[in-house]
Amino acid sequence: MTGFVVSIILAAALLHAVWNAIVKTAADRTTTLGLVALGHVIPGVVMVAVLPLPEPESLIYVALSTVIHFGYFYMLGQAYKHGDLSVVYPIARGIVPALVALWAMIFAGEFLPLQAWIGIAVIACGIQLSSWTALRSGVGRTALGYALGTGFCISLYSLVDGLGVRLSGNTLSYWAWGAFGHLFIAGFIGVRKGPELPRIPLRSWAIGIAGGFVSMTAYGLVLFAKNFAPLGAVSALRETSVIFAALIGFVLLKEGNWLRRLGAAALMAFGVALIGLSV
Repeated sequence: MTGFVVSIILAAALLHAVWNAIVKTAADRTTTLGLVALGHVIPGVVMVAVLPLPEPESLIYVALSTVIHFGYFYMLGQAYKHGDLSVVYPIARGIVPALVALWAMIFAGEFLPLQAWIGIAVIACGIQLSSWTALRSGVGRTALGYALGTGFCISLYSLVDGLGVRLSGNTLSYWAWGAFGHLFIAGFIGVRKGPELPRIPLRSWAIGIAGGFVSMTAYGLVLFAKNFAPLGAVSALRETSVIFAALIGFVLLKEGNWLRRLGAAALMAFGVALIGLSV
């Protein structure tokens, strides 16, 4: 994997951590997730209007990804309802790299070398270390179930979009239609929260939609990288967003133990190096 591709994925991970920090600090996370989805739709509409259609065989992947993203947003909202983000997030993200690598091996015939699997394991350990104190305090059965469900959904849409974008013939078009598909997510949450929407401060609207722009940009970078690198390796590098989120929490939100977070960052950097040098 070239340094350019690695840098793109790490940039996406940083942006992903930024929008999760936005959700974390929101008073109403369900509404904020809806606004994040809306933040995908707005630029998606513009891009769909000016870009050519992706290849027809990729459109089924766009539709399937939209359905899975709907499940992802639901699972994520429920997980945050029943458990703290510092517990839910590392569980959900920690299982993703191995699952994506497994799905890619089964459905795409991508076989990673042993060194890459070791790198995935090292990154997974770093994810858990980044939130070790919270994880050690325990997690309820309901929160654990939704956290695992969230991770499972992430692994599925990572596989589906990885396969779809390679068939699309145009990464930008696939990205645009995937973003536009968030209309169903934003609409569902909007209907559920309808009476509350007029009372949402303008600042919250702006922050939530801006979070959507950031999230969309992050995923566009990941889609681009999936054209050039194995899906399991891309997913593992993307999950370094956890340590970026932890560092944001320490620096900006005054959370946690800096030595543990620094150790987790070093461990994950080692995992990134192992993957980058192996594929």
